[in-house]
Amino acid sequence: MKVAVVGATGMVGEVMLKVLAERNFPITELLLVASERSVGKKMTYKNKEYTVIGLADAVAAKPEIAIFSAGGDTSTEWAPKFAEVGTTVIDNSSAWRMDPTKKLVVPEINADQLTKEDKIIANPNCSTIQLVMVLAPLHKKYKMKRVVISTYQSVSGTGVKAVQQLENEIAGIQGEMAYPYPIGRNALPHCDVFLENGYTKEEMKLAREPQKIFDDRTFSITATAVRIPTAGGHSESVNVQFENDFDLTEVRKLLSETAGVIVQDNPDTNTYPMPIYAHDKDDVFVGRIRRDETQRNTLNMWIVADNLRKGAATNAVQIGEYLVAHNLV
Repeated sequence: MKVAVVGATGMVGEVMLKVLAERNFPITELLLVASERSVGKKMTYKNKEYTVIGLADAVAAKPEIAIFSAGGDTSTEWAPKFAEVGTTVIDNSSAWRMDPTKKLVVPEINADQLTKEDKIIANPNCSTIQLVMVLAPLHKKYKMKRVVISTYQSVSGTGVKAVQQLENEIAGIQGEMAYPYPIGRNALPHCDVFLENGYTKEEMKLAREPQKIFDDRTFSITATAVRIPTAGGHSESVNVQFENDFDLTEVRKLLSETAGVIVQDNPDTNTYPMPIYAHDKDDVFVGRIRRDETQRNTLNMWIVADNLRKGAATNAVQIGEYLVAHNLV
């Protein structure tokens, strides 16, 4: 299995390599790919040194799988070139997510839709992945009508520059700004760019992507996405109204039995999910599960996950694992 990691030198790319190694992904030849300014750089994978190559050389090598985490412009230009030579692309950018001809995949939910003909597969937004992991079993059982979500997203979701800004502020150093304002001791209700409707792109991803993943537009989602000064891990306050009523004990049991979801929900012992404990883990954590006392058939939850792992790298690698296991590459 010849595998290319495109954007290998970036923050998510490095986590991608870590996850591939941890999960012992079946690689016979590894291609580490990045932009021209990183070509020639040396990187280590499983104690072996590799030299970073450019995109054209990677296409010429015709890998079976290429996992992209190099930004939307790179994906838009290069994913079709890989697909043309027979490579299956798993893309972590937003470039292909809402393209009606491309699948948007969370393996635990809809990997069974994949076929050999799917040469460009989209990885959902990090905030979307942890949300749908928890909503999927509940939607199946109780049928969602409306979801209201507020996110508390770490600076790692923006990238290295944002992490550096936070570290500089903590250390009292003047440095380059990833955000229009300080992030330390602050909360910015501004993730991604603002659109004409007053929402940000991040908020509209949360509104639209779950409908595509579930192949269901009978429910609606409205979101407010906020950046907070945590170094890693996204948190979400979620209010979901169902068509049918639920029993809280049954909800907890249903979520406890869902692969990839861990319930941490005991107010008596101050047990609830937090990003500091989700760090470097692949599971999605849910707690603060309680009935909304102001509205019928409505549930409140708090959902946390490591945005660089299940929110990005791990989900992409799991898609690759599914493709290999089902002989789709």
